[in-house]
Amino acid sequence: MMTFTKDPNAVLDYSVDWSKWLAGDQIEESTWSVSDSALAVSDETNSATQATAWLSGGAVGQSYTVTNKITTAAGRIDERSFIVQVQAR
Repeated sequence: MMTFTKDPNAVLDYSVDWSKWLAGDQIEESTWSVSDSALAVSDETNSATQATAWLSGGAVGQSYTVTNKITTAAGRIDERSFIVQVQAR
């Protein structure tokens, strides 16, 4: 699982590129979730092959699991997760 580092005051966009997995299909719906509400998800968007969300907050020294779940036009459902570690920069 990939790990990213962010400052608690940063508001940054994170994306999942689904293009290889989709193999010609496209994203119909995308949702984002985090393991703890201290890290906030906002401005969720997606194209046919990529899902993006903006993350803010988080407590210094904490790690959060962020998950993107998609449903495709053909009805396939899958999810990908990554870790965000919050550190003062």
